[in-house]
Amino acid sequence: MVVDHLVAQGYAIVERNWRMNHFEVDIIATKGADIAFVEVKTRRDDAVNPLSAITPQKVRRMASAANAYLGCVKLPLRPRFDVAAVVGEPHSFRIDYIADAFLPPLRTYR
Repeated sequence: MVVDHLVAQGYAIVERNWRMNHFEVDIIATKGADIAFVEVKTRRDDAVNPLSAITPQKVRRMASAANAYLGCVKLPLRPRFDVAAVVGEPHSFRIDYIADAFLPPLRTYR
């Protein structure tokens, strides 16, 4: 459902369920000079906001996964992190898509 939404918005899907070692990205898509690393969260009902599953640990893991991916493919694109929240059943659902949902954390050294 989210892939269809992205394609309708003009994105090219590069990867689905990309994995490398312990890294995983649900969808990797490009549009113009951007490459979007998309995390998809689904829930059957509105009782719990799917976006609440985007924890600081998840943000760090997504940033590490994106870094690993970009290190492998060497694409000259600007990375960004998007989140798609899907609520409902397959025949009746709502997609809340947040482009540039967060910035990756900066590493600090001591």
